[in-house]
Amino acid sequence: MRRDARVPRPMQIPLSKPDVRPEDIDAVNQVLASSQLSLGPQTGAFENALAEAVDRRFAVAVNSGTSALHLIVRALDIGPGDEVITTPFSFIASTTCLLFENATPVFVDIDPTTLCIDPDLVEAAITPRTVAILAVDAFGHPADWHRLERIAAQHDLFLIEDSAESLGSKLNGKPCGAFGNAAVFGFYPNKQITTGEGGMVVTDDEALADQFRSMANQGRGDDRWLNHVRLGYSYRLDEMSAALGVSQMKRIETIVAERACVAEAYLEAMNDWDNVILPHVAPGVRMSWFVFVIRLADAFTRADRDRVIDQLHARGIGCRDYFQPIHLQPFIAQALRTSRGQFPITEAISDRTLALPFYSQMARHDVQTVVESLSSVLAK
Repeated sequence: MRRDARVPRPMQIPLSKPDVRPEDIDAVNQVLASSQLSLGPQTGAFENALAEAVDRRFAVAVNSGTSALHLIVRALDIGPGDEVITTPFSFIASTTCLLFENATPVFVDIDPTTLCIDPDLVEAAITPRTVAILAVDAFGHPADWHRLERIAAQHDLFLIEDSAESLGSKLNGKPCGAFGNAAVFGFYPNKQITTGEGGMVVTDDEALADQFRSMANQGRGDDRWLNHVRLGYSYRLDEMSAALGVSQMKRIETIVAERACVAEAYLEAMNDWDNVILPHVAPGVRMSWFVFVIRLADAFTRADRDRVIDQLHARGIGCRDYFQPIHLQPFIAQALRTSRGQFPITEAISDRTLALPFYSQMARHDVQTVVESLSSVLAK
């Protein structure tokens, strides 16, 4: 049978790997052995565990972080004619959730150190049509939420927190996910914890939480199965995924610590390199590492970076560019008429990003193999 050329070959050291242990498998099997595979106790237990971990009153489990973002935009009644200031350096869902409701994303550039949205540029971009700020914790590093909260309060704006990548991160002791009107988390297999696919929306506003829960469940308004009180969606999280989430949340602090050890091994190994820029952790930040992304030094071009990726792949090492700017994605560029040159910091950084293999149980000798291979490739 002919191998499809589009399917990437397995890497000896993969870019990411989910942290699934025997107790996780047992938790899922217990649900499979039961008679309730949806709308059961595991979903509620997962919501309670997550809400407690991020110091929120309410949590609603859904089938993806993208769905969680969409529910927030919908519940806040953000729609046509409304502008939402956001970042071009993110996964595309932080923009498409606005387009779902025909709102207008307004991009501003990022801080070159934290890679999160620049609050000064946010304030400068506010117009009479601005209704919200949607900021992202890039790679697990908290955005400047204290400053963004002040800006939002001063201009009477909603503040939406995309913490899909930052479960376990803290800013001055406050958990990511605890800022703004509402926040989201994602549980794709490369995240700190995984449910396979899945997400969570959290808030302290009971009315918002009720809307999230109703809309995620086809717009139902009470316990009557065929009573629909609003437009809704099939965004529910199944019980098997929720059980996996409950099991993983029991060791979230261990996972965060293990990932920090892997990050520290990389940082120590490349500390004195002058041809790469290492990730920065700002004062007051407890970093929950989502990925480990370095940047090639300013002298390198995007083509150089792409050659490095190809050569590392040839050595069996998973890596990739991370992120590609949202405003340069073909669909977004066509829909919003954006182009290269509009957000130079995002573009310059994105051209040289390199995500290295990273996961909680990554062995130190694998880190060393990656570092030695990267050193050899760069030397050429």
